[in-house]
Amino acid sequence: MTSEEFRTHAHEMVDWMADYLDEVERLPVKPDIAPRAVLKQLPADPPDEGEPFDVLFRDFREIILPGMTHWQHPSFFAYFPANASPPSILAEMLTATLGAQCMSWATSPAATELEERMMQWLRTMIGLPPTFTGVIQDTATTSTLCALLTARERHSGFRINQRGFSSEARYTVYCSSEAHSSIEKGVKIAGLGKEHLRKIPVGEDFSILPSALADAVTRDLRLGYTPLLAVAALGTTGSTALDPIRPLAAICRKHDMWLHVDAAFAGTAMIVPEFRWMAEGVEEADSFVFNPHKWLFTNFDCSAYFVRDAESLIRTFEILPEYLKTTEEERVHNYRDWGIQLGRRFRALKLWFVIRTYGVEELRRMIRNHVAMAQKLVETIRSTPDFELLAPAPLNLLCFRYAPLNITDPAERDALNARLLDSLNRSGHLFLSHTRLDGKYTLRLVVGQTYVQQRHVDDAWTRIVETARGL
Repeated sequence: MTSEEFRTHAHEMVDWMADYLDEVERLPVKPDIAPRAVLKQLPADPPDEGEPFDVLFRDFREIILPGMTHWQHPSFFAYFPANASPPSILAEMLTATLGAQCMSWATSPAATELEERMMQWLRTMIGLPPTFTGVIQDTATTSTLCALLTARERHSGFRINQRGFSSEARYTVYCSSEAHSSIEKGVKIAGLGKEHLRKIPVGEDFSILPSALADAVTRDLRLGYTPLLAVAALGTTGSTALDPIRPLAAICRKHDMWLHVDAAFAGTAMIVPEFRWMAEGVEEADSFVFNPHKWLFTNFDCSAYFVRDAESLIRTFEILPEYLKTTEEERVHNYRDWGIQLGRRFRALKLWFVIRTYGVEELRRMIRNHVAMAQKLVETIRSTPDFELLAPAPLNLLCFRYAPLNITDPAERDALNARLLDSLNRSGHLFLSHTRLDGKYTLRLVVGQTYVQQRHVDDAWTRIVETARGL
């Protein structure tokens, strides 16, 4: 492809991209297609000769697009959002054009220094103290794994990296029974063993019970285990339950444990001063993660990971073969040593574009608006006799179910709500997801998509009620 052909096709694609953002709500949020339907339309073998770009782009529109779930649809209420925004998209275009591998200062000085400044901006925006230092990881799963590995190495005097586990203590890790599955994955990858993960009971609001954590730690000590790390969930995936950080920090300090705060989704709310109550005591944590790629209108992937002991983080991951040595090592950050990946994308650029384009005050207004729309729906559900809320809604996630008075059998209610979810998602008008809370099949609705407006929330609720009562 020549530069002129590239220019022509790029203009065509940008026009299509703008049209897509304008018209995405006219598309089904989720495709109603059978498994392997897209695969059957793709040739089994690659082409021997190059094909015209027009043909390729046509196939994208006719084969790929109809099989996509549209996360940027304003009626996407499932999971947690993976938001994008025009400035972030433009930054991603520049990132792709530059094609830089930003593993160290020498390989891309501006990328490294912009990342350093963006993490300082985010730290200020969410109210973390300057004792925290930040780095951009790809996902919260990776960030949590970094916390586990750093805690493991610091506690073992960095011996496990050197010698393996042959003669080391049996470490235990703690999280609530509602915490994200990435913690279990991290425990397995870190070599700590799934059997050494303790899932601590929760209270009526689905947040961890500090007394239960203290009892579990005491019990493990008595059995000869070494408590290593506890995770406080600042917004669980199931219900955005908020674990109490300060009492958990006190337990961790008493037993020389690392405290990691997983605020992957809800952490964005901390840019709004009146929502920072939920993170009381966060200054006592050892690490903290939130994902701008969820609720801060920044394209996936971009996970903001903060630590108080950056020296231990670097010592856990650093490796310096001759071919990576430079003369600037002592004066700069080389983020290849701040996590698992050696090769790194230029993720800071999209943060810079988003924060500068909107400004902190507009970002706060957008977050407040999402929470306000969700809280309005909370009141609507409370006043609808045949629906019930199943968890507190401190922010913008609602957990509820259809509960007609003539159906009281728990299994029948579960089946009814599963049918309701399937019917709603097949309609293409909206997309919800589910979980189980206290054993009950629970519908989840998150008001957090970049382009969502009150009319989308109102329409979603109307469809939910009409579909439920029509089953």
